[in-house]
Amino acid sequence: MKKQLSVGIVYKHDNDKAKMEALRLGEWFEDRNVNASVEQMESKASFEDEIRFAAPQEKPDWAVVLGGDGTLLGAARRIGRFGVPILGVNLGGLGFLTGIPLSRLYPAVEMMLSGQLEEESRIMLQARVHREGKEVCCFHVLNDVVVNKRTLARIIDLNVSINGTFLTTFRADGLIICTPTGSTAYNLSAGGPILYPTMESFILTPICPFTLTNRPLLVPESSTISIKLGKKAEGTAILTFDGQVGFNFYYGDEVNISKSDERIVLLKPPDYNFFDILRTKLMWGGTTYNKTS
Repeated sequence: MKKQLSVGIVYKHDNDKAKMEALRLGEWFEDRNVNASVEQMESKASFEDEIRFAAPQEKPDWAVVLGGDGTLLGAARRIGRFGVPILGVNLGGLGFLTGIPLSRLYPAVEMMLSGQLEEESRIMLQARVHREGKEVCCFHVLNDVVVNKRTLARIIDLNVSINGTFLTTFRADGLIICTPTGSTAYNLSAGGPILYPTMESFILTPICPFTLTNRPLLVPESSTISIKLGKKAEGTAILTFDGQVGFNFYYGDEVNISKSDERIVLLKPPDYNFFDILRTKLMWGGTTYNKTS
């Protein structure tokens, strides 16, 4: 007996438009004999809430996310990292991950059902925190891991090593470690470079560094980045995962950030072009060059 296809629909928290579209889409799938489950993404989740999400017993064939990049990041951690391809639908705002506008939702899901969408694999980061010789945190992110100070208007000293070799002490408001996917998020606001999303590299970008020679650094995906607080007086810092989940980071702790064994698969139409997305989202001007003219 042929297995019935299934899809998970995740919509933006507390958004009536997203909920209405999700329910309507669920009915559309059911009419085509595709089992659809509809779920609202929580607005915020604690570290404890996040780690209780295990791999689903029966993974859907696809996931459709209705919202913005924040909604997709949550869905990526909850279900996408277990191998479920994600189609991101943008309901407004600046969306690099949710590349399908709402006006193209149904043509896109028709193509998804018929296998006409392309799959794009993205690397993730894994962050492991060790405290007093024990691992107290292991977290997987699609965009970035950020270390910053809880106290406002204070800089923080961060001792950074790469593959066991000491790099430098960053004196800054914080430090961003991001994937190519995350290069267009907080990293971009902090002056870091934009990477093509399927590249396999990481970026270290200091946030408002005290020393102007502390610049963003690109490292290969085989690197392990180790970070410790530089001064006991600094007290407590915080690790932020994908800008959505926080974890306390104390003097004496060490966080090791490396490439995750898990990956995210995003679905995109054949006419998707990352450079067109950049030009549109960042409102870059200029005239389109036509090499035949």
